[in-house]
Amino acid sequence: QVQLVESGGGLVQPGGSLRLSCAASGFSFRGYRLSWSRQAPGKERELVASMTVTGDRTDYDISVKGRFTISRDNDQNTVYLQMNSLKPEDTAVYYCSAERGLYENRVFYRGRGTQVTVSS
Repeated sequence: QVQLVESGGGLVQPGGSLRLSCAASGFSFRGYRLSWSRQAPGKERELVASMTVTGDRTDYDISVKGRFTISRDNDQNTVYLQMNSLKPEDTAVYYCSAERGLYENRVFYRGRGTQVTVSS
């Protein structure tokens, strides 16, 4: 059974840090593009960070650039999101996803999310 399970969310004060993890089972991360997205209450889901199959390129939304870092460990079948200098506007449910292929060959998996709340 294919599964992505996020962990590491919680309540943190502004300026604090959290490290999210996303562990995959039922398939291997190798060959997949990986990403993190988030959805705040009343807002659409937005992509915050992504990484290519080989990990040689990462992209970030302008709102998190310089504060968040995506990384992957193919051996552990895990993707991470290091979040520093957190702001209240970072409060959202964070989702990891894995994707490969295009069009009719596209395969896409997404986890159920982990809540991150930034508040004093």
